[in-house]
Amino acid sequence: MTPDHPTAIVCDDDEAIRRMLAAVLGKEGLRVVTACDGAEAVEAYRRERPDVVLMDIRMPRMSGLEALSAIMGIDRKASVILMTAFAEVGTAVRAIKDGAFDYVIKPFDLDEIRVLVKRALDIRSMREENASLRRELSERLGSEAILTNCPQMVSLKQTVAKVARSQATVLVHGESGTGKELFASALHYWSPRAAGPFVKVNCAAIPETLLETEFFGCERGAFTGATAQRRGRFEMAEHGTLFLDEIGEITPALQVKLLRVLQEREFERVGGSKPVKVDVRIVAATNRDLEAMVREGTFRQDLFFRLNVVSLRTLPLRERPEDVILLANHFLDRFCAENGVELRGFDPAALKCLSSYDWPGNVRELANAVERAVVMTTSNQILPEDLPDNVRRQRAGSSEVEPAPTTAGEDRPLRVQVGDFEAEVIRRALTRHQGNRARTAAGLGISRRALLYKLQEYGIS
Repeated sequence: MTPDHPTAIVCDDDEAIRRMLAAVLGKEGLRVVTACDGAEAVEAYRRERPDVVLMDIRMPRMSGLEALSAIMGIDRKASVILMTAFAEVGTAVRAIKDGAFDYVIKPFDLDEIRVLVKRALDIRSMREENASLRRELSERLGSEAILTNCPQMVSLKQTVAKVARSQATVLVHGESGTGKELFASALHYWSPRAAGPFVKVNCAAIPETLLETEFFGCERGAFTGATAQRRGRFEMAEHGTLFLDEIGEITPALQVKLLRVLQEREFERVGGSKPVKVDVRIVAATNRDLEAMVREGTFRQDLFFRLNVVSLRTLPLRERPEDVILLANHFLDRFCAENGVELRGFDPAALKCLSSYDWPGNVRELANAVERAVVMTTSNQILPEDLPDNVRRQRAGSSEVEPAPTTAGEDRPLRVQVGDFEAEVIRRALTRHQGNRARTAAGLGISRRALLYKLQEYGIS
């Protein structure tokens, strides 16, 4: 069927059926391993990691359904085709809901077996190809996303690439806006788990009463409004990476439960008692001093040690001044493309403003400043007056780049006069389009977002 000789497991307590299916699949180019009951099939699966499994439902020692559950515990992506008598069709259909690929009714047609096996192999091949393409794309995007000319940041990227190949839990700490999520994303997409999900939880953004349900999910009836079983973020991240942002915000009670998951790799859903096993890598991030919190008794020391297996620190922008202009130009290209604007870049005076500012909000503040400038400018390049007021000011002791305000009777600055004219144009356009902002923006040849900025700037309601 495929040139690389895929492997199949045939499991049935009837030796004649095992031999017949082994012969049929062997002629189709598969390497076949046989098992006489569910327990043997599970052990063979663990050893062989085959591409497809054909398994009878009714067998001694361990049934096909029990074996299916065990195999799905080893690999959620396993392709298991069940063989069943007509009377057990309902059971087979329920098994499909539990993860079986398909079923076939005995006595079966051999062509039907061939078709089902080929379909299972084709789907598996497509999944692997998609996963490979996703890994390749993610690695390329992840590498390009962390832009830097700073030697310490280059070194940090190299460390991330090395740590990503491991299964170690990682704690990323640094000020807000320094790119902690970017590094968490790189740890996932540069890892063997890249084909799995990357699930993010902002612990500070979820109400305390809901955080446990967000983490672990809940059973039906666990509380008022729980009308169905719900998976939590840990289950969603199975075979992938769970990013716990602002980990310092979780309560002491939840810290205990998180510690248990890290130690035992299992948890119970809210309202449940059955342990749920998980295969998840944890990356946590914080802008708080967790060691100080440990000393104060607000963060568990044992949890801190579990999270802090590998520690990475992101640098604030003021410690990497060589990156300010690099990042500003990157954001300029991005926001020009998003807003359909063509600009020639930054005026030298604007670049001086950007370089002279401390950026307490770090990369996030820089991105916001550039986006604002792109939608506010009326020139063909970014001028100092397009930047936020606080950015226009030089470091302490320097003079304002912005022209000094004029007094009554003097000529007004060109910028002010242009602004008055622009505001009047926008008011007339709004009148023409009966206040419809989408049509107004289209008529003026700007994005709706740019129009909203202009309305806010000029106080037009």
